[in-house]
Amino acid sequence: MKHINIKVIGKVQGVFFRASTKAVADQMGVKGLVKNEKDGSVYIEAEADATTLEMFLEWCNEGPDKSKVESVEVEDGEFKNYRNFEVVKKNLLW
Repeated sequence: MKHINIKVIGKVQGVFFRASTKAVADQMGVKGLVKNEKDGSVYIEAEADATTLEMFLEWCNEGPDKSKVESVEVEDGEFKNYRNFEVVKKNLLW
């Protein structure tokens, strides 16, 4: 199992990106979280095997129909053993 942090940049807020990401993650068996960032990007933490994460990243580069993904930044992170995939509604640090 592997953990990656993903930042999706573009028109990715207000287009059901988080809900779509959760649906895809649940379907693929990816665990982690997704949330909107203040800068307009979407932040995702994803955990799964390398092959599944590759397919998940391919989806992140496309996004849902109304989104327009400009770039996707990926970095390896520390494995956190998430139990499910969660949409974080509000960033409490704002």
